[in-house]
Amino acid sequence: MKTIMWLGFVLAALSAGGEEFIVKRGQTITIKCGGSSKDSPKTLEWKRGDDLIHGLFSYGLPRKGGGDTAKRSRLTQNNLLIQNVQDTDAGAYTCYLDHKPHKHKLYVLSVSVSLSPNNELQQGSEATLQCDVSGLDVPPTVEWESPQKTLEGSETVQLKPVETSHAGLWTCKISHGGTTYTETLNVKVKESAPPTRPPSSSPPDTKSACKNCHPNATEKFNEKPQLLLGLSMWMWIAIGLGSLALVVLVVFVIVLDRKIKKRRRRARKLKNMRQPLNPKLYCQCSRPTAAAPPPQGQRRVKPSAPPLQQR
Repeated sequence: MKTIMWLGFVLAALSAGGEEFIVKRGQTITIKCGGSSKDSPKTLEWKRGDDLIHGLFSYGLPRKGGGDTAKRSRLTQNNLLIQNVQDTDAGAYTCYLDHKPHKHKLYVLSVSVSLSPNNELQQGSEATLQCDVSGLDVPPTVEWESPQKTLEGSETVQLKPVETSHAGLWTCKISHGGTTYTETLNVKVKESAPPTRPPSSSPPDTKSACKNCHPNATEKFNEKPQLLLGLSMWMWIAIGLGSLALVVLVVFVIVLDRKIKKRRRRARKLKNMRQPLNPKLYCQCSRPTAAAPPPQGQRRVKPSAPPLQQR
């Protein structure tokens, strides 16, 4: 049986005609249309099943399908290039070159570790190794080879619990059509941290902690603070600070009260100094009253001139 290792983005071809391809998930593959090579065919269509991926016609604009595969693919001359291959890309592809079909099949290989995107596992946890090929009509034969060269005849391997011996290269072997394909997976195991000792509840040994101290240092350390009238020094300091704050507050209230009273006396004094204003006296002249106007409709009589005085 022939073993092929995938080193490029195209992993292998399953037949000499290049009509079947197997590629690892996440890589890039180019599927050749086949047939006679033409620089500018009249019509070119790529389909996955019945879904259109790309179409090129000499009399119109290029056409592109709306599926996920079409979004991640493009045409390179007559060939189909698919980037970031996913499991959903597996299946049958047909290239219609001038209405002549050329059939291909694409298989997608995926190897992964559950609950660990970077393939790093925690010692004592649980994990599952998965090896699968999408797009095959007949399920292939899958085996896992551990770092200790033991075989597991299944698509999945359960690691319960994860041990340090599970670290290393795991190899997935897939047999299909008389050919075996391998893919490796590097598993890393992170050792658990040692349990920390709980803190001791016993009092610290002052003698061992102060070996080079003065002989009387231990006695001074164990002495209780002296009391004055039943209160410690810190209590007397607190009482003194409180009394000082109270005195400052009383002085502030007294000064503020005096200022208020002084302002009131000044305002009362200004009010008493104000004199009421005397009413203004206006002079009145003695002059005859004006004659009443003549009634309307009557002619005004002109007064006669006074007689001349003789000298």
